[in-house]
Amino acid sequence: MSLRSKFFALTYDRQMAKAEQAGLHAMRERLLAGASGDVVEIGGGTGLNLPCYGPDVRSLTITEPEPPMLRRLERRVHEQRPSATVLRAPAEDLPFEDHSFDVAVSTLVLCGVDDQPRALRELRRVLRPGGRLLFIEHLRSEDPALARLQDRMNWLNRLVVRCDCNRPTLDSVRQAGFTITELDHTELPKAPKFVRPAVVASATAPAAAPSGSAARRDQAADGRIPHSS
Repeated sequence: MSLRSKFFALTYDRQMAKAEQAGLHAMRERLLAGASGDVVEIGGGTGLNLPCYGPDVRSLTITEPEPPMLRRLERRVHEQRPSATVLRAPAEDLPFEDHSFDVAVSTLVLCGVDDQPRALRELRRVLRPGGRLLFIEHLRSEDPALARLQDRMNWLNRLVVRCDCNRPTLDSVRQAGFTITELDHTELPKAPKFVRPAVVASATAPAAAPSGSAARRDQAADGRIPHSS
C-alpha cells in the first residue's frame, strides 16, 4: 500500500466537495434514480453514490480495489446502507457469476481502471441479458483542439487524480457490446478545462448472452483461454 494511495483516499472527499456542490451530486442523483433490482457498483471509492440509491434497489454490491478507499467505503456503508455488500476487487476481475446483476454502475471509474476494455467486458459478463450500465465519465473531447490539450496534460492528470482525461470511453462501451440508449454530453463542474468533457449515460447489454465463438473471443480477450488458430 503506497503513501500516495493513502493520501488520495484521505483527501478524496475534500477534493470532490466543490464539484459535488456545483452539480456533480445532482448528476449522480439523476443517473441512479433509474437503478433497480440487483445492482453492482465498481470503484465505489468513499461511497459518494450511496445516498442516491432509491427503494427500487433490491440488493447493492460495491467493489473497490484500493484498501485505503475500501476502509472509508466500509465505514460509510455501515452508516448509510448497512444492507449493502462491500468487496475488494478490481473492475477487470469481478468475483461474480455470469448474469448476476440487473444494473451496473460506474461513476468516474472507467477513466482510471488499468484495462478499460477488459473492465467493460467484465461488466457485460456479470450483467443479465438486457441489463443496464449506468455511468458518469469524463472522456476525450470531440473538439480536436481540446483533445490535443488533453493529450498534452494527461501526465498531470494522472499525477494528481490518478486517471486519464483523454480516453475514448464511449467507443470502448460500444466495442464491449453495449448499446448506448441515453446520452447527455455535459461538463464536470469545477474541473480544469482539459478534464471537463463528460457524459451521463445509460447503455444496455445484449439481450442474449454471448455464446459459441463470440463467448470464446470474449474469454480470449480477457486472457482466460488461448486464442484458437
